[in-house]
Amino acid sequence: MTTLLGGLAVNPAAPADLLLRLLEPGYPEYEDVWPALAARRARFPEEVAAAIVAHPDRRVRGALARNPFVDPEVRGLLVNDPDWLVRARLAGWPDRTRPVRPLPDWVIDRMLTTYDNDCLQELLFSRQVPFRVQRSYGSHPLASIRQMATNMWGLLSGDEREALLRDPHPRVRASARRMRETDDAEAMERLLGPLPVPRNHGTTQILVNHRLSRTVVDWLLSDPHPDNPWVLAHNHSTPPDVVARLAEHPDPEVRREVAGRRELAPALVAALARDVDPRVRTTVSLRPELSEDQRAAIDYVVDTDEEFGPVEHHARAAPDPAGSAAYARSRHPLLRRRAARDPALPAALVAALARDEDRGVRTLLAHNHPAPPAELLLRTYLEQRGPARELLTEHPCFPVAGLGARFAGADAADRRRLAVLDPRLAPATADRLTRDPDAGVRAGAAGHPRLPGERLLALLGDEELGARAAANPALPVTVMRGLFT
Repeated sequence: MTTLLGGLAVNPAAPADLLLRLLEPGYPEYEDVWPALAARRARFPEEVAAAIVAHPDRRVRGALARNPFVDPEVRGLLVNDPDWLVRARLAGWPDRTRPVRPLPDWVIDRMLTTYDNDCLQELLFSRQVPFRVQRSYGSHPLASIRQMATNMWGLLSGDEREALLRDPHPRVRASARRMRETDDAEAMERLLGPLPVPRNHGTTQILVNHRLSRTVVDWLLSDPHPDNPWVLAHNHSTPPDVVARLAEHPDPEVRREVAGRRELAPALVAALARDVDPRVRTTVSLRPELSEDQRAAIDYVVDTDEEFGPVEHHARAAPDPAGSAAYARSRHPLLRRRAARDPALPAALVAALARDEDRGVRTLLAHNHPAPPAELLLRTYLEQRGPARELLTEHPCFPVAGLGARFAGADAADRRRLAVLDPRLAPATADRLTRDPDAGVRAGAAGHPRLPGERLLALLGDEELGARAAANPALPVTVMRGLFT
């Protein structure tokens, strides 16, 4: 019976009073369904959401805090939860198998101003904070939040940096000065201390990101540590003569790092474009100063096995519209892939990329644009492999009409699974698919609202499909109530 109640807990048509009954404390037989009810439903009646937020068992509240399906506004109701673990779950990444949605601004502000450092670390790495909110930290009334703005030093304007350097709070000023010193070679030497320095995470972070003095550069060249060539190839301040030497380094990863540097002498670009390693040549081919003809002349490679999926656009700066447009028109497929990730790409370019010869371009467009062509979504589902493909079927533009007639008799199970997405699936077909050889097809058919009533009731007694039948929105409410007896 617990299995059936677990299905009922996620049934979108279950009445509020039944869901509230499942949440009643003091009934051990219901405790096993709490995770499904709180963590797997996409919607809650208002009174049910309130009952979860006020539930005496933190397992229930913690499950809602990690629910990746429900509106973040509902998760945000837990922002003032008295239990540290629940707050930490709300701050953390809800579900690593799905794209993260941003928390509401009011929830983020409450976290930033009341949560402890451990919870804030969870929040900052969870990708739930929109980039635009991060960019506003410098003007926040709390000094602790303004101090966080200094961590975005490279993205701040000159005026924003100056404001932080003159901030009324000493901790903010001190943090801003430390960030300013990342571009000061003498300050870097003082921070490192006498050479040679012990190699650890802290010193490596300095060597990779701070402006290097010539003394430190020469020491890195003479020191036998295996990471030194890559460090010099990556550091933005490495002198041109050293960069030229590294362009001939035997390690292709070092040469690849050189090939991606923002500023590179034309002679080095030309030499690296002929590199023996295809990854180095490919990195060169993406350099912004090259013309389309120059890119085409390079023997680059395009990875066709990459796993493509959705990007959390809210967590990063918006792409430059002109840049995306130029990438979309490029003959280089890897640049067109960059354009395909832009959710603001204009309709004309979306239409062009939807027909692109490169599967990566089409797949990225399908996953990342809010209004991709319906036929592209279906084509991408049929072409893609990996877990991200299932997310395509949840897109509001996914073409579900007619899938039953088209795919119910397909040889491949992943195509037959499409049939149960059709809201007008023939009842007889739904009945037949509950006996399909594939477990996913059977489960989808058992939950289809057009499944004949007789078969639906029979499946309640099926060990495998009973929970899916109990989650079927066509299940009569009288039968739902009878599951409690």
